[in-house]
Parts: sequence; structure tokens; C-alpha cells
Amino acid sequence: MKARQAKISRNTKETRITVTLNIDGQGKSSVKTGIPFFDHMLTLFAKHATVNLQLRCRGDLEVDAHHTVEDCGIALGQAFVQALGDKRGIRRYGAGFHPQNPFTGLRQGGTSAETAVDEATAPLAGEAYVPMDECLARCVIDFGGRPHLVWRGLNEFAQKRVAKSEKFQDPSSAFRFGLAREFFQGFANEARCNLHLELLYGDEPHHIVEALFKAFARATDAACRRDPRIAGKLPSTKGKL
Repeated sequence: MKARQAKISRNTKETRITVTLNIDGQGKSSVKTGIPFFDHMLTLFAKHATVNLQLRCRGDLEVDAHHTVEDCGIALGQAFVQALGDKRGIRRYGAGFHPQNPFTGLRQGGTSAETAVDEATAPLAGEAYVPMDECLARCVIDFGGRPHLVWRGLNEFAQKRVAKSEKFQDPSSAFRFGLAREFFQGFANEARCNLHLELLYGDEPHHIVEALFKAFARATDAACRRDPRIAGKLPSTKGKL
């Protein structure tokens, strides 16, 4: 099957970014943005989306982290568009249930061939809902060509003021929730996807952002997988995505 890979270079007066993406990877990554916590988020995204990702960004961090984070979202979204191509044969939607779920999973009493097909096409557990200690995050994604971000349950955290002492003690607190939103907005715009992110509950800043990125990874993995039942076909009645 054709390799689903992309190479993106994006240079502005604010950031210089290079991205190499292999959707059919093993979760390997090398990320350097100058923001250690953001590097951690993109590294765990690659791991849990099972993609190979190399990303380098030199941004105007002397101003703040905004341009770097937003532009990395833009570049990564462009990489997914390039790698997915015409999107023939993909599942498109990133939400589902465990294959052993008796209501939605493997057919009971089916043949070995039927079971193999079901196992190949059934999503894995936790692809849309991800817990992290006291937090629970949900992500649903549709690579349907329509950019839209829904960001729910995080308004009270969006522009949380961080004291200097907090920044020193916990770098993740300096990575404002509003800043995380800029990454996801940039990705949704350029990947031309519906991206719904929701914090169902949670308190600790590090846990909240990490749960969101992991849920995003699992939903992306599910949506980009090839479905052998529609090989070579578009997952749409419109004839184009």
C-alpha cells in the first residue's frame, strides 16, 4: 500500500518549522520546539497515535510561546492533509468502542475470516476517552474536509493567570489552556477536520492538558486507519473530501 508520509516546511518572521510525518509508524518521535512541556505533549501524541513524527521549530520565544505553539499546530495539520491524500479507504471518524464490546464489537459465532475483518476494523479501547488520575478527557475527530473546533469544559481555565512562583515550580502551568487551544485550532483549520475536545472533569493543569493530547492522539489513530471493507473508496456520499 502507498506510504502515507509528508514533509512540511513553514517559515515566517515568527517561526521556522519542519515536520516529517509517517501516519503508518510505530510511535517514534523527535521533537524540539524550545518549550519542554510542549515537546512532551507532541511526543506522547506520536506515541499514542502510533505515528512517526519529527518536528523542529525555532520560534520567537523571546516574545512568548504563542506563535510557536499555534504554528506547530498549523504545520502538523498541513502534514496530515498531505499524508492522507484523497482519504480513500480511511475510516474518517475517530470515535468507537473496544472490539470485545458485546453491543458494537466482534460478531458472536462468526467465521475466523469474519473475525479477522472485524478485528482489523474495530477501534481500540480508549481512543476517544482518556483518563489521567482525577481527569477525564474526550476527543472526537472527523477528517471530512470541514474545519471546526469545539472546546468544551475548559473556559474557566482558558486564560488562567499564572504567578511567577507557579511558573518556576511547575512549567506545565505556564502552558496556558488558552495556548493549548491555539494549537488545536491551528490543527483543525489546516487538517480541515471537525475536532471536538472536552474536559469532562479534572483539576490539575498537567493532567488536563496531557489527557487532552492523549485523547486527541487516540481519536486521530482511529480516524486515519484503513478500513479493508472500503479499500480505494471514499468514506463519503459526496464523492470528495
